[in-house]
Amino acid sequence: MEPQLLHHVGDGVATVVIHHPAKRNAMTTPMWRALPPLLEELGARADVHALVLTGEGGTFCAGADISTLRESPAEAQGLAVLAEEALAAFPKPTLAAIRGYCVGGGSQLAAACDLRFAQEGSLFGVTPAKLGIVYPASSTRRLAALVGPSAAKYLLFSGELIDTERALRTGLVDEVLPEGELDKRVAEFTRVLATRSLLTQAAAKEFVNGRTDRDAHWARAARTGGDTAEGVAAFLERRQPRFTWTP
Repeated sequence: MEPQLLHHVGDGVATVVIHHPAKRNAMTTPMWRALPPLLEELGARADVHALVLTGEGGTFCAGADISTLRESPAEAQGLAVLAEEALAAFPKPTLAAIRGYCVGGGSQLAAACDLRFAQEGSLFGVTPAKLGIVYPASSTRRLAALVGPSAAKYLLFSGELIDTERALRTGLVDEVLPEGELDKRVAEFTRVLATRSLLTQAAAKEFVNGRTDRDAHWARAARTGGDTAEGVAAFLERRQPRFTWTP
């Protein structure tokens, strides 16, 4: 099978799989190009309430296919940034489910997700210093916001790989699961996400990401969107809410 992005939707969750096992799921130029339109399509679907990004088999993503960097480093980096920004802008919660290597462009994609769950034994690295590449400004700022300035400098300056224990301590991942438990935990957690209010989630995502020009928009959506009334009614009636707001 050619390197590609696979996807499926079930139980309100879209799962995107990076499929290039011959090169530890390294991202090729066509794969970088394919991600933004795929995310746009999935984000517009009413039956998608959350998105999981993962890799085929025992590896998340070992980064960009190095052959693409030889052809045109600037173009390859630009496509990676566009894919990263599309993932960060996805209108619903996103979660990276990580096994094995999460390195270079893989860590770039993982950092653009809202949350990251990892299997014990996974390895993380941000490796432009090994190739003499200037890491994109937006990616550097996102990494620093996630793990803090000191940890970001450690990763960027050295290009060294860190284990799940250190990744959890620095905030690079949110949960670490024993071998064999990652899929179960991701399925459980995304089922929870799919039952919650998309209105709450979408507003919170923008606020946490630092957007400051849509406070009035979200206040109006809260007044008119119906989710607040439904949530309060469901609580008083001791039933599960049936939220209906969509982006």
